[in-house]
Amino acid sequence: MKKISKKMQFNLKKTEIKKKYTINSAIEILQSMKPANFIESVDATFILNINSKKSEQNIRGSILLPHGTGKKIKIGVFTTGKNIKIAKKYGADFVGMEDLAVIIKKQTIKFDLIIASPETMNLVGKLGPILGPRGIMPNPKFGTISTDIKKSLKDARKGKINYRNDKNGIIHSNFGKINFSKIQLYENFLTLYNQITLSKPNQLKGIYYKKISISTTMSPGIIIDHLSLQNIVYP
Repeated sequence: MKKISKKMQFNLKKTEIKKKYTINSAIEILQSMKPANFIESVDATFILNINSKKSEQNIRGSILLPHGTGKKIKIGVFTTGKNIKIAKKYGADFVGMEDLAVIIKKQTIKFDLIIASPETMNLVGKLGPILGPRGIMPNPKFGTISTDIKKSLKDARKGKINYRNDKNGIIHSNFGKINFSKIQLYENFLTLYNQITLSKPNQLKGIYYKKISISTTMSPGIIIDHLSLQNIVYP
């Protein structure tokens, strides 16, 4: 049996496994735990009462978090013409066409986001087997297939995130760093929660959220009392 570290033992004592907490209390508990030797991300897990086999019930979208994610992301841009200079000016880490496709195939650079101009999709579409499983295939719904490369890059650098459920109907999403203030994490979480709530399929009857929890990269999860979120409206 794997031995539990003293740090994990300390952190486990901070929360009761089956107890449900308000989002404010949960954030306070996470920030009181013994930290790792790096600045941990803070993540939310939403277990939804959806049937992911039905396309109309799948949840996906994008949202600009008010305080960003605190994460420096690596962005690749497929584009042509005057947009090449624009992409380089506004923070793309690599701009190209066939040369960028080769980098992605060889995985010599691990990109967190791929943005593409519409005219490049014949090339980008062939990379679907690589980009799709990583959740970074350009999509107009996420603003990553765009004629406005400048806006797409600025939004990405400000903290725009994409969310989508997996095959089990679960959405995993980062919403900040543990060194954010309590109010920054609170507002980021509520912005994400409200957006996912608005994405509820019209065909879905009954409960929407089976379970919501938050955690840091290395901490145990803390269950959120999602009923307590229903009366909170933000922003």
